[in-house]
Amino acid sequence: MGETTVTTLEGRHQAAAHPVEDRTGAGLLRRFRTPRRPRLWFEILLIAVSYWTYSLVRNAVPEQKSEALRNADRLWDLERQLGLAFEQSVNHAVNSVTWLVVGMNYYYATLHFAVTLGVLVWLYRSHPGRYAATRLVLFSTTAVALAGYYLFPLAPPRLMNGGDFVDTVVVHETWGSMASGDLKNMSNQYAAMPSMHIGWSVWCGLTLFALATVPWAKVLGLLYPAGTLVVIVATANHFWLDAVGGVLCLAFGYALATLWYGSKPYALPREAPDGGAGGGRDRSGWSGAFSGRGLPGKGLPGGRGTGRAVAGPDGEGPDGGNTGVVSPRTPDGSFDPRTADDVPAPSPSVHAPDTPRR
Repeated sequence: MGETTVTTLEGRHQAAAHPVEDRTGAGLLRRFRTPRRPRLWFEILLIAVSYWTYSLVRNAVPEQKSEALRNADRLWDLERQLGLAFEQSVNHAVNSVTWLVVGMNYYYATLHFAVTLGVLVWLYRSHPGRYAATRLVLFSTTAVALAGYYLFPLAPPRLMNGGDFVDTVVVHETWGSMASGDLKNMSNQYAAMPSMHIGWSVWCGLTLFALATVPWAKVLGLLYPAGTLVVIVATANHFWLDAVGGVLCLAFGYALATLWYGSKPYALPREAPDGGAGGGRDRSGWSGAFSGRGLPGKGLPGGRGTGRAVAGPDGEGPDGGNTGVVSPRTPDGSFDPRTADDVPAPSPSVHAPDTPRR
């Protein structure tokens, strides 16, 4: 007789821990659309490259000065017809309070970037399962804004002909704004529609309001975009209708992310597996076919978690099949009637002798 081949449970577990991946087009698409834990190095690189690309494309848009000035006049006329042309009054009122307008200049120049990056870091650390979808909202909002700069060049109020607006950065000689002073040549001056100061700040505010657990953070989430709207108007960098354009771009971003992930970004699970659903390894190390998976102390003596199934003599199972598990024997060679959990099992009526090896 030939030797009996015994398949150990260890081999079964090892095979089950490596499920076959679906490498078809549909499988890859499903994998990309499944939230997963973000990787720090990739996120830093992605944000850096994306912002560099955004700045490059925005500044590469032809300034179209004459068209931008005509569009500014049309927009200003529309606001006056609506009875909502309040930008000039706010600009002059804030400009009369030096400490306030200087603070707003620095707010405009710095918080736009600092707060947005801060919310991204917070999402990465505290809500990894929602990070990718919420980041997609931000990126797609910014991408569609670039189309607005091409299709509707617009001069900000401070550059209008005869608008009598005050360029607060120039007047108060504050640092940091790339829209005025010596830095204006590094930025497209006629890309005011839509306002990404509003698009990004509303994104930050909604994210904090939806996901923060402490009341004061939710309140700040609501106050931040409201304060940003006051700042962009008071410093004469935008019309309030530019803010409407920014919100519309943001709505597009949320719609795209919802369609891509099949759920609203904030409704996704807070946590996400490292490799995405369906592609990661079972953390317990078991295939799920055994009732005691992942629990030390379950299974055969020694606490190796091999399950409750007990083999008969020479690996024969209760139904006559070979379980692949060699039953423990007592020192005298008889079958041990105890199971792994010390539950008595029926003793076999006849014990087959061991087959001598050849």
